Amino acid sequence: MISLNFLNSFGRKLELFNPIKAGKVGIYSCGPTVYGRAHIGNFRAFITADLIRRLLEAVGYEVNQVMNITDVGHLVGDGSVGEDKVLLAAQASGKTALDITEHFTNIFFADSIALNILPAHHYPRATNHIKEQIEIIIALEKNNYTYKITDGIYFDTSKYPAYGELSGQDQSEKLSGARVETGDKKNPADFALWKFSPVSDQEATPTGTQAIALKREMEWDSPWGIGFPGWHIECSAMSAKYLGVPFDIHTGGADHVAVHHENELAQTGAATGLRLANLWIHNEFLLIDGGKMSKSLNNTYTLSDLAQHNISPLAFRYLLLNAHYRSQLNFTFESAQASQTTLTKIQTQVTTWKNEVGGPVNYQTHPLWLKFMSELANDLNTAAALAVFHQVPKSDLTTSAKLELWLAMDSILGLNLAALTSNNTNLANQVNSESGQITIPAQITALATARANARAAGDYVTADQHRATLTQAGYEVIDNPDGSYALKLNAI
Repeated sequence: MISLNFLNSFGRKLELFNPIKAGKVGIYSCGPTVYGRAHIGNFRAFITADLIRRLLEAVGYEVNQVMNITDVGHLVGDGSVGEDKVLLAAQASGKTALDITEHFTNIFFADSIALNILPAHHYPRATNHIKEQIEIIIALEKNNYTYKITDGIYFDTSKYPAYGELSGQDQSEKLSGARVETGDKKNPADFALWKFSPVSDQEATPTGTQAIALKREMEWDSPWGIGFPGWHIECSAMSAKYLGVPFDIHTGGADHVAVHHENELAQTGAATGLRLANLWIHNEFLLIDGGKMSKSLNNTYTLSDLAQHNISPLAFRYLLLNAHYRSQLNFTFESAQASQTTLTKIQTQVTTWKNEVGGPVNYQTHPLWLKFMSELANDLNTAAALAVFHQVPKSDLTTSAKLELWLAMDSILGLNLAALTSNNTNLANQVNSESGQITIPAQITALATARANARAAGDYVTADQHRATLTQAGYEVIDNPDGSYALKLNAI
């Protein structure tokens, strides 16, 4: 098995990857907060996680990838104050929180399919794991790491000496200026584990007066009262449930290092005495026209914005491959259009080669393949690997060998070139090796259900959009007279 090296954000050192269990790897990838559509900056993190998984599988590891769906608890400003982003979106649209989360979860799945991101093995939702989150908070309370204030139960960072070890920030810096814009919190870095539902004025009862909790759309009972979990606790709870503690790899964007991932580490460490994950991999930011991406600048582009400029999702994926994941990448529509032009040339070359007849090729011993894998094994250097990829057409290999080598390389790069060959189905499909049955990915099932619901509600525009995405992924929807449907897998 090829040795892989990754830069571990925990300690900032290049490390030889050694899984906890031989031959198996557990990955937790921070997923979307489904109050809106994920933008292209978000997708840099999801594509980076996909590339890591593809590389691991290519060298022979059995991977179990978990990606959370944050459908409650993520407050405005990414901290412990303000309103829930999901509820704000619901209020603004006049829809329910469930409507919002289902809608944007389905769009996330559709966008992921378009970008040829392999489906995670598990997509746990925060709202489905309230019990597990409460259990961790109870453990933290028993270990004396929590305190209660007017709006919730908080983690006391001053009691956890290792707080700041991921980001490298000095604890004294985080604790200085206590009670400055912190409300009732003991320390500025303290964060909410459980938030209380808002309460009405005091009301008289036979035994005196009490505050009555107002009905919040998303709230649950707990040992501390009616409320909802903070944002960070969900990842500690769900990663532990599906991967155990510790697990191998935690991925996410650089924006998560100082707060979200720091808090995950602290609460899991305080509750269990164990480090949450051994290897932390973070991708850098995507810049827009040389500057920051933000809603105020109206440049949080989505795949729909790219489509208006005739830039396909896979062209955007190709653009990301041209830079190391730990380097900031500047997105411009000009650079994206250049990537579209190059990708079209690659796709044209594949369709030209596919009719060539040739015998099997042992590409795994070819110098170009070895060089390609060597670059990826060196902290996922996709830019260098892509340069090797472009050397294949100029090589002295036969046409059929060139095609086979390109397809092998693309099984990691993820440009879905195999879909252009007549005898291959879309890479999003998975076949159970024992039963021979097709296992339909979670994104496909969710999208087909969303289409059926939209159709039943008379929203045929949305239904047609979902059908088009399913067709692109290689699935035909067959509607039955009774309103039910079936999915047929097509070769594309």
